[in-house]
Amino acid sequence: MIQSYDDYKEAVKTLKKWAYAYYIEDNPLVTDEEYDRLYREVEAWEKAHPDLIDPDSPTQRVGAPIKEGFKKAKHLSRMWSMEDVFDAQEFEAWYERIAKQFPGERYYVEPKFDGASLNLIYEGGRLKQAITRGDGVEGEDVTSNARTIRSIPLTIDHQSLIEIRGEVLMTLKEFERINRERSERGEPPFANPRNAAAGSLRQLDPAITARRNLIFQPWGVGVNDLNYEYLSDLMAYIYDLGFRKPPVREVCTTVEEIEAVYDRLIKMRDSLPVMLDGMVVKVDRIAVQEALGYTVKAPRWMVAYKFPAVEKQTRLKDVILQVGRTGVITPVAVLEPVEIEGVIVERATLHNFDYIEKLDIRIGDMVTIIRSGDVIPKIIRVLPQYRTGKEKKIPRPTRCPECGSELLDEGALIKCQNLSCPARVVNSILYYASKQCMNIDGLGEKIVEQLYREGLVKDLEDLYHLKLEDLLRLEGFKEKKARNLLEAIEASKGRECWRFLNGLGIEHIGEVASKKICEVYGLDFPDLKREDLTKLEGFGEEMAESFVEFMRINRDKVLRLMEIVRPKAPEKITIEPSPFTGKTVVLTGTMSRPRSEIEQILERHGAKVSGSVSRKTDYVIYGDDPGSKYDKAQALGVETLPEAKMWEMLGEG
Repeated sequence: MIQSYDDYKEAVKTLKKWAYAYYIEDNPLVTDEEYDRLYREVEAWEKAHPDLIDPDSPTQRVGAPIKEGFKKAKHLSRMWSMEDVFDAQEFEAWYERIAKQFPGERYYVEPKFDGASLNLIYEGGRLKQAITRGDGVEGEDVTSNARTIRSIPLTIDHQSLIEIRGEVLMTLKEFERINRERSERGEPPFANPRNAAAGSLRQLDPAITARRNLIFQPWGVGVNDLNYEYLSDLMAYIYDLGFRKPPVREVCTTVEEIEAVYDRLIKMRDSLPVMLDGMVVKVDRIAVQEALGYTVKAPRWMVAYKFPAVEKQTRLKDVILQVGRTGVITPVAVLEPVEIEGVIVERATLHNFDYIEKLDIRIGDMVTIIRSGDVIPKIIRVLPQYRTGKEKKIPRPTRCPECGSELLDEGALIKCQNLSCPARVVNSILYYASKQCMNIDGLGEKIVEQLYREGLVKDLEDLYHLKLEDLLRLEGFKEKKARNLLEAIEASKGRECWRFLNGLGIEHIGEVASKKICEVYGLDFPDLKREDLTKLEGFGEEMAESFVEFMRINRDKVLRLMEIVRPKAPEKITIEPSPFTGKTVVLTGTMSRPRSEIEQILERHGAKVSGSVSRKTDYVIYGDDPGSKYDKAQALGVETLPEAKMWEMLGEG
């Protein structure tokens, strides 16, 4: 029995030791009954002595009040997506691109867990904040819920600021238990463990999250002041802080070694308690990661090597046509329902009509479909041995299924060019009004459909011609609601250039690409040429072609809309000539002023400030305790300057 504060502290220490063995090492030291007995004793003592509760007590993982909603929170550094490859040929092509530039490098290999990404921020050794991935820049603050996950340490033996990234997982056993309980209550079951984990993490009541027995599996770090040469050593340090280790982690140097780990993981996947959907391969040397850099969406130094997809056979009942936001017609297969990895599949993509003709897919055929992780189910082959002669060929459409307009057939792509097509108008306005674009509050799906149905809005420009009397004659609109909507539309005028550009819904041009275009070219973007775009970091031919083709067709409409909206161009930087004008510089180490302030000063003097060192870097400017960027500069022969020398060259010595 706990009789004193010292007894209580010892009991808390024991509980933490038992919990670590159970949740981190998968090696229980005592029975569940013995753990529960001591837990209840600690709980009773804390109830009697609320002023003496240890914040690290296991009982404190639950108990936050129920939230009304989640607040948005920004990551300290961006959480990137990953490039996917699906077979040995695609993986080897990725490997060769790296090896050609950096031969003989090491690669860090670990499983790819199928869960919900989470970013943990520790400061002063304590868990400060937990943020869902969101769009990679901003997510939802789920700190109260994260504290209930017993494989997330509340304190670590690392005092400086650090972001630890990982995946929140649900075991297959727990997934089955929760779905069984949901079915008994008449609630719909979760589709798969990943959806169940994501839903559990976002519960407004942390007590519900606590009951879901989630697991946190780290896979990387964001902001940190660690100075490791290799990622594998850095991650070993993270695991030693008290986090779960993955079942497999290897350092490889050849394709053959990596493929051997891949084969081993495929054989292991069915025996593991959680779902894997592939393997992650990362360049191990951190300096080389920085030199390789990033595309608009993903690091160039890592790739997700996905497991072979699960195949099933079913019958193709029909084909329906969907008109996308950009007007592309996509054929969608209607299938006899079939279960794949716990998901009932009734639809599958047919890509385009060239694909249908290549495989000779017909309505009534028995077909093989695959689904792998988040990949949309797709038909990969026809089984002609089951044909009866009653199957029907699928003709290429010549008219839009939504508006009846003549379609433009470009081979692989068939497009509706009618800008008044209802499928395009409604979806385009919804996207334009969304938070990541023009953020027009109150312009939801039902209202946009109502405005279109009543003939008030036939394109984006019509939004800005709406009048109070137009809205007041609509069902459900009273004066306050109508005025609020008109004020929200009016408030969208003068929004940032990138928001306007992103809101146009150009295929392959999202938020990140829009920001880059506006940052470099400002409001001159309607007249950009392919070569202007391919100069931008991370832009390929496909993105440039998509942008230029969109503007060729819609330039006049975009210019008229810009006249109304008056999007705000980024502030032009007045260049003050200096020795850094036209030079690429990288900062590393602790500086005498905030890093962001120094970057602005250098940019004002004509420098391009980069986050990674390469052979194209002109200077690496370093402060106290420079890290791997300094080492990389030395290895590449890039000139290094102490911070004091930089100020001297800027005339501020």
